[in-house]
Amino acid sequence: MAISMLFKCITLSRRSVFQGKAQERLRRALSSSSNSDSKSNAEDKDQSCKVDTKDVKKKIMEASLPYVNIHGWTKVAISAGAESIGYPGVAHGLFPGGGVELVNFFYTSCNHDLAERLKQEVEEARTDPLMKRKPPKFARDAVETRLRMIIPYIKHWPQAIAIMTMPQNVPVSLANLLTLVDDICYYAGDNSVDFSWYTKRIALAGVYKVTELSLIQDTSEDYEATWRFLDRRMEDVTQLQSYLKKSGDFGAMAQETAMATFITARNILGLNR
Repeated sequence: MAISMLFKCITLSRRSVFQGKAQERLRRALSSSSNSDSKSNAEDKDQSCKVDTKDVKKKIMEASLPYVNIHGWTKVAISAGAESIGYPGVAHGLFPGGGVELVNFFYTSCNHDLAERLKQEVEEARTDPLMKRKPPKFARDAVETRLRMIIPYIKHWPQAIAIMTMPQNVPVSLANLLTLVDDICYYAGDNSVDFSWYTKRIALAGVYKVTELSLIQDTSEDYEATWRFLDRRMEDVTQLQSYLKKSGDFGAMAQETAMATFITARNILGLNR
């Protein structure tokens, strides 16, 4: 159901993108009455403005994170972050989505940081074989590393989860999750081309989410209860993989659909490998 919902939302998202591009082309066409030099200068300024705006938004998002523990995942936190680096509080108008944009920025930033760490580990293991871990252990440790990034905001993370599960936010939220587990499997060395490609990622996504829920309720020291819970869930996944492998191959069409889902998730976020 989640995958079908993703495809439906993807269609709507693509339609909005196409409409936006069409409007942009129309705007440029209407402004083409000026001479070619003027048009070129205008386009250069427009492109520069877009780059500058993107950079400013990133700086404001980064500055807003320290205020999450005070104001939660809200526009108020964004305003406080903007003011802390010299921008007016009304700069939150750059983020019409409000809190969801802050959550998404944090989620994608953490995913990127994790991917960079995993990539570095893989490269180091190539020169020092003793550092290489078996795929299940590699994936398990990657999940813990990613979840530990949430701990500084653990008090307000239930709010972030609630925001991500709102219907209008589901497409990007699913894309973030699927991209996360795809990166982990990729750097763990998964080169499968059969049904296990699908089951490993879906199973790992499930493990990540249930462990995340355990984390936000955990009161043990250094969240040790959550890491033991994670160990048990990873063992369950290993057993599931073994069972599915013995039970026969999955339909080729379903396999291709699953792979397309993950590829589309990365495309939603503007990512590629």
